Amino acid sequence: MSKAAHQTMKSANPYEEQAAAALAAQNREQLILEHLPQVRLIARRIHERLPESVSLDDLVSTGIVGLISAIDRFDSSRNVKLKTYAEYKIRGAILDSLRGLDWAPRQQRKRAKQIEAAISVAEQRLHRTPTEEEIAAQLGLEMTEYHEWLVEIRGLNLGSLENASPDEDSRDLLRYVSADEDNWPSKVVERSELKKLLAEAISKMPDVEKTVLSLYYHQEMTLREISKILSLHESRISQLKSQAILRLRSYMEKRWPMPRGV
Repeated sequence: MSKAAHQTMKSANPYEEQAAAALAAQNREQLILEHLPQVRLIARRIHERLPESVSLDDLVSTGIVGLISAIDRFDSSRNVKLKTYAEYKIRGAILDSLRGLDWAPRQQRKRAKQIEAAISVAEQRLHRTPTEEEIAAQLGLEMTEYHEWLVEIRGLNLGSLENASPDEDSRDLLRYVSADEDNWPSKVVERSELKKLLAEAISKMPDVEKTVLSLYYHQEMTLREISKILSLHESRISQLKSQAILRLRSYMEKRWPMPRGV
């Protein structure tokens, strides 16, 4: 190859590099646009568990940052779908921003722990899963007041069993109930044991609580959508979901050590 031809090819490289960079930027932008509905869905589902003072738009904005991070760091060779990886990053970014706000009053955290303890004590005393009335009695509360507690603590369920973070090793235990194993890579033995324990815990729940968890986590429905299906008020669905998660947490903590989320 002549020197002139070599120089011609060399001078063309910057244009090729610019074209490749432009194509990569276009593909990146397209991926962001394609996954924006996923950001909005995750943000909306988290927002419905929070006080009204928390802005949904802020959660969406933070989720978009998590999405962009997922797209930029995604490695297809790890046999994980982008949608799966993006969900970890989106939820992790949103939850990390919420943890920094300290939006949950100490009283709410205290009540969540009291309910969880009451479930555990009542279960040991009765040798079965306690009913709502029995949990309320263990707390010394009327049913109306107990239901108010469940509504107040709904946002606290972002911790523990619903934990998610941008870290690769984080575990969202409730996802093991219904997730496709190909989409949620983990150690096979750990996954098997977790699913077995969660299945045992869920099998002991009242049917209505099982249904709420299934529709919320497996079908990915909102509380409002579930309320229409079960013909119950949305606030009642929120109560049942909070109570179901506290039952799971009480059951799991005796059998699978986890850091406290609240």
